[in-house]
Amino acid sequence: MQLIAQFPLLAVYGYHVYKHYYNSESLLIRKPNPDYSIAENILYILREDGKFTPLEAELLDICLVLHAEHGGGNNSSFTTHVVSSSGTDTYSSIAASLGSLKGPRHGGANIKVVKMIEDMKANLKDYSDESVSEYLEKLLDKKAFDKSGLIYGMGHAVYSLSDPRADILKAYIKELACEKNAQGEYDLYQKIQRLAPEIISKKRSIYKGVSCNIDFYSGFLYNMLGLPVELFTPIFAIARVVGWSAHRIEELSNNGKIIRPGYNAVCEYKDYVARDDRK
Repeated sequence: MQLIAQFPLLAVYGYHVYKHYYNSESLLIRKPNPDYSIAENILYILREDGKFTPLEAELLDICLVLHAEHGGGNNSSFTTHVVSSSGTDTYSSIAASLGSLKGPRHGGANIKVVKMIEDMKANLKDYSDESVSEYLEKLLDKKAFDKSGLIYGMGHAVYSLSDPRADILKAYIKELACEKNAQGEYDLYQKIQRLAPEIISKKRSIYKGVSCNIDFYSGFLYNMLGLPVELFTPIFAIARVVGWSAHRIEELSNNGKIIRPGYNAVCEYKDYVARDDRK
């Protein structure tokens, strides 16, 4: 409970300190309001004026709930199980989970989506289906953005027909886009969501459905809330520490054996060669 309560403060205060020491900005430290929710306090202690709208707080709260955990497991939650099974303390277990989330393949997906969209807007002559499709094809052909061959925010290791978290978040984002006068960008996201699966299925051998995941929309939401990109992954941690805590409690209550891998060598057998005879 202490970690869940303190993670928002660690993240936002850490960001303010970063701005102060690296960007020479004034240091802003505001105590949290005990009458506010976690989402409300994040906006309250982050923003200089401490102001936010009910819709902003509601959407950030929904995002935190949706990011707390998801079906099928994930890398950082599995890390919680593995490290907890050794009998170590809570702080060591959560530190290991944070280390997992820090990896860009796990915690940096929405940042990639935002940067991809920024590159798209900078290079599109218009937002027509033809122009957007052409750019998406270039992404898959490794000719655009970071040349990874990926359309970020599309597809998931577990969810195929749809990511229910993305469906829930999308239902609320349109209202915030209207409040922030960001309907044009919202329409672009909608267009990418509609066209990308068709283009991916044509160019790749896909044996399951392709749909957008929650990271496709969460970065857009954070941008509309004015959250700095440096806080995107820490906010993920603020949400996911709830899931990690649940997994740790489960592992401790099971009181089972330590989790360890069973290695199986797949290389061909080789005769031993003395060191002096090795080339």
